[in-house]
Amino acid sequence: MAECHPVGFQWVMEARLRGAKVFHIDPRFSRTSAVADRYLPIRAGSDIVLLGALINHVLSNELYFREYVLAYTNAATLVSKRFQDTEDLDGLFSGFDPESHRYDPSSWAYEGDEESEAETDEMREGGGQHAEAAGSDSYGARGAGASARPPSDPTLRHPRCVLQILKRHFARYTPEMVAELCGIPPEDFAELAEAITANSGRERTTAWVYSVGWTQHSVGAQYIRASAILQLLLGNMGRPGGGIMALRGHASIQGSTDIPTLFNLLPGYIAMPHAHRHEDLAHYLEMEGADTGYWGNRRSYLVSLLKSWWGDAATEDNDFCFGYLPRLTGDHGHYATVMGQIDGTVKGYFVIGENPAVGSANGKAQRLGLANLEWLVVRDLTLVETATFWKDGPELETGELRTGDIATEVFFLPAASHVEKEGTFTNTQRLLQWREKALDPPGECRSDLWFYYHLGKRIRRRLGDDEIDRPAIELTWDYPEEGEHREPSAEAVLREINGTGPDGRALSSYRELAPDGSTRCGCWIYCGVYADEVNQAARREPGSRQSWVAPEWGWAWPANRRILYNRASADPEGRPWSERKAYIWWDAEKGEWTGHDVPDFDLRKPPDYEPPDGARAEAALAGTDPFIMQSDGKGWLYVPSGLSDGPLPTHYEPHESPVLNTLYARQSNPARRTYDRPENPYNPPGSARFPYVFTTSRLTEHHTAGAMSRSLAYLAELQPELFCEVSPQLAAEVGLVNGGWATIVTSRTAIEARVLVTDRVRPLRVQRQIIHQVVMPYHWGYGGGGLVTGDIVNDLLPVVLDPNVYIQESKACTCAVLPGRRPRGQALLDLIEEYRHG
Repeated sequence: MAECHPVGFQWVMEARLRGAKVFHIDPRFSRTSAVADRYLPIRAGSDIVLLGALINHVLSNELYFREYVLAYTNAATLVSKRFQDTEDLDGLFSGFDPESHRYDPSSWAYEGDEESEAETDEMREGGGQHAEAAGSDSYGARGAGASARPPSDPTLRHPRCVLQILKRHFARYTPEMVAELCGIPPEDFAELAEAITANSGRERTTAWVYSVGWTQHSVGAQYIRASAILQLLLGNMGRPGGGIMALRGHASIQGSTDIPTLFNLLPGYIAMPHAHRHEDLAHYLEMEGADTGYWGNRRSYLVSLLKSWWGDAATEDNDFCFGYLPRLTGDHGHYATVMGQIDGTVKGYFVIGENPAVGSANGKAQRLGLANLEWLVVRDLTLVETATFWKDGPELETGELRTGDIATEVFFLPAASHVEKEGTFTNTQRLLQWREKALDPPGECRSDLWFYYHLGKRIRRRLGDDEIDRPAIELTWDYPEEGEHREPSAEAVLREINGTGPDGRALSSYRELAPDGSTRCGCWIYCGVYADEVNQAARREPGSRQSWVAPEWGWAWPANRRILYNRASADPEGRPWSERKAYIWWDAEKGEWTGHDVPDFDLRKPPDYEPPDGARAEAALAGTDPFIMQSDGKGWLYVPSGLSDGPLPTHYEPHESPVLNTLYARQSNPARRTYDRPENPYNPPGSARFPYVFTTSRLTEHHTAGAMSRSLAYLAELQPELFCEVSPQLAAEVGLVNGGWATIVTSRTAIEARVLVTDRVRPLRVQRQIIHQVVMPYHWGYGGGGLVTGDIVNDLLPVVLDPNVYIQESKACTCAVLPGRRPRGQALLDLIEEYRHG
């Protein structure tokens, strides 16, 4: 965190000065480790073993916050008799199809919620085509369908209640297993377990912070699930100082998933319709999860979005233009697109502020795809490698590509930097902050808003009266234009995203959204950012002039609340768990929830409220149900639907691993997404040819794929060359010299890097053998206008994906390490062939 998120890390340091104890768990000793109270080295790809053992420690020693767990989680809920765990099936859950490598999740349901045997695969959440279109991601975000009041056992003794299933599932995750698979000794595990349990409960809370070291795995979603289970058991969710914070890579990664660049979501985490699942608006709403919890208002959210996009053209008679929305037919993610480029089914490509030739897994496959396009549009600050691959890519040197044979027509359009445009960015804590323009962009550089707006206008001018063009012709696409370049007003766009009511005034809350088409809103979770016709994101009230929660600095979605599910900060009767951690509480005299933050609950719903029969949406949740986006209002220790690879986290080895999975017969995640193609060969698991683990990392001095930092003299001087960090023991074993060169080899390619021999990367004893890890920052590339260049670390990576969110496994792969510089030209290809086939 200190290395990659130094601005946010200042608050960790502030907490430490006030007495907080900081643990850092990472394969590499970094700047964070240097200021942590305790550093625990871990083998990359083994975190579920560690988290599972912590869960087992809490459960077996009854250290969980019982009152919180019983009231606020699904610990007491009974699960279907048909459910079989990995403990029963040696690494598989019930419902696995070995031919498709997909799960039918119907047996994971709560008792009484089992789906009809007659229901088709296309209609089933998480199954078949739904999983193929990453539908599980959207269900996980929204809370998949489940009863608001499923059968339960408040004694927590029933063998099919969630708590007992958890106990059985995690029983084999022991300190000894942590030592065997993670390389963390039992005494170090005991210190960590003692610290987090002692710092949780009524009086204290513990927080977990993660980044791509957890997400970029073939079981990445389950890493976060494991952390969520632990935090729920300890009562650390919805309370100040608790929770799980996902550190986003830079300023508006959060914003790009809220107003999504993801293929399977609409703004506000509304699921994209599926061609084989959804017929019309009514059918879509019927199929999209439960009617209880705040997702029960999804008609209001979706209809308001459709009205925002198509205005007066969207009427009840035409389903509010629901038919204009594109439909999913399967996987339309980044890596499927690349494979489509290679196969010739994807003809054109827009690359906006990205550099996949350097930043994506298996860079060679990326460049082969680019070389097979008819046209490519790149918008960036400099001529990044993605724009120049045709004249300077590595494949030209090896003869795999020839410039004269590449027919791709490349259009490079210079972009404005973040200081040359105005608008909002959304940070890690869901906080929207307005950014003023500091200066005009030079020359032909333009903002993304300008580009898309004027491109849209040009496209519309070319369209005729053909019915297929109606969705584009009828879009609301008219914003005030400013300056000589006719820059569309970013504030007008923000106001449109906020939404307006029947009177045309800006709405103040998503609670005002209506299902009848009388309201418009571009993203329901952002409704309120322009309340009272004021740009709330532009507020910058100093901390000395407001409360410690700082509600007048920017605006946090939703409703400017700073902690989600904060009803859980009070006990079932509505009283703070302790005065020390008081945050939100029930004021019986006023008959409303009050406190330091905006209550994440119905303001006037008392703690003793019980929903009547047939209640829907928020009215179906009791006064003790704080997790209001879930269908049952509970924090899910167990996920009955909504994940593609199981209702509970399970340790599987990375797709490429030097060791065997000693927990189960299943080596790797059985539902992982693989691309078994010539362009994407894999290292065999346990291969003696690839005995070392490698992981990618970041540096403070460089930024992502390097386009914004390698061209800056000061940063280039601070970190001038690609390097690999290796232990003194590995250096001695291979014959590496500090400051010399090393060649790192996988089945995809080989790269060279300077050698940094350091104790920061420690050998780990795993399964009675020594496992060495190699750590490499991935910021270098062969061009991009950089003052410093180097081989591309991501070229080493395979394309293998988490089945829930389709993110690549970048943080745990295998490699070979050789002393000296890599060969060039055909000799490089010969080396790769030798290692592929032995």
